[in-house]
Amino acid sequence: MYTTLISAQQLRGLQDAGAPCMVFDCSFELMQAGAGDQQYEQSHIPGAVRADLERHLSAAKTASDAASGGRHPLPSRESFAAWLGSIGFGNHMQAVAYDRQGAVYGGRLWWMLKWVGHENVAVLDGGLPVWLASGGAVESGLSGALGTTRFALSEPRTALVTTDTVARNLGRPQQSLIDARGAPRFKGEVEPLDPVAGHIPGALNRPFSLNFDASGRFKPASELKAEFASLLALRDPATVVHHCGSGVSAVPNIIAMELAGLGRTALYAGSWSEWCSDPARPVAQG
Repeated sequence: MYTTLISAQQLRGLQDAGAPCMVFDCSFELMQAGAGDQQYEQSHIPGAVRADLERHLSAAKTASDAASGGRHPLPSRESFAAWLGSIGFGNHMQAVAYDRQGAVYGGRLWWMLKWVGHENVAVLDGGLPVWLASGGAVESGLSGALGTTRFALSEPRTALVTTDTVARNLGRPQQSLIDARGAPRFKGEVEPLDPVAGHIPGALNRPFSLNFDASGRFKPASELKAEFASLLALRDPATVVHHCGSGVSAVPNIIAMELAGLGRTALYAGSWSEWCSDPARPVAQG
């Protein structure tokens, strides 16, 4: 059972053993619609199922049952479970998520599976680039799903925080916000995606890219622990709520804190795009 990361060698071991496992290709390009589908069709791990951020891992912005707001609202747990069943993913299976973009979109699937109660999900450490570098096979075209089954919901294994909760706890010791966006966006110097530039008052900034070494793998646990300790100072890691622009790139920070032995921390999925949609909410810059 793999619950955080899985190496290319470990994944090949599962495949060679015929273990019940489904691999998901979550590749996506935020500024280029359709690029993830093209990347998948060109080259993916054999048998990998396509999991697109906008079609499969987000709700339509008009959906009445969306579980969060923002640019990439979460679908309801029920809707996501129905999609999992429709592609043949069952509760007994190991899930492996990967992408080509630094675990951002594979991390989204990882978090969502924890949210619907499925613990056996891991991110392929280093994604497709490391898989290829290790000699892993790929195929092109489309891979079919495994038929249909029923995925049964169970208690969430991760915490989802709402805008109201974030607002209510601003400045209080029971909440430590960490923003995963790059420093220029956090400071409000640029804002390419949302109508307002800046960050939630009191938030700390840790760009998600800081979690990786030069190969694209997550840094060693001891290094991650030291970096988060420096960022948090005397704040309790259990109070951390992660966010970013739309609740996607925050997840590598969640994974990194868990790898560091600091627990599984919460996600504000609506993130900056939901926060700044109301001009009455405070904004900080610098």
